[in-house]
Amino acid sequence: MPDDGLITVASAYTARETIERLLAALAAHNMTVFARIDHAAGAASAGLPLRATEVVLFGNPKGGTPLMQDRQTAGIDLPLKVLVWEDEAGQAQLSYNDPQWIAQRHGLGAHSAGAVAAMTKALQEIAKAATT
Repeated sequence: MPDDGLITVASAYTARETIERLLAALAAHNMTVFARIDHAAGAASAGLPLRATEVVLFGNPKGGTPLMQDRQTAGIDLPLKVLVWEDEAGQAQLSYNDPQWIAQRHGLGAHSAGAVAAMTKALQEIAKAATT
């Protein structure tokens, strides 16, 4: 786990294709998409350039609630989110917060361990499906 808790995976697809594949993977994992934030569109509306940069907020109450039952402050990092962005070389990237980092950040205990492990596995599977 990186010190900042951020996991980044290069995508074999464009940013747009990666987002579409991400949405399909989230649906396959029975995740609810709560919001999509297109930062590039926001920048364009202000007359500012920004490469493709979109955040998708998603989750499932069965997964996140145990973390908040353990420490309600975990709610600041929930629902989960994935950032799909295009780097300087035009390569699409997918980034997300490592659930282990979230657990460490909030001092989560044994009550949350199963949910954290399940989140970790699901995010790895979702990232793989979106990028490969």
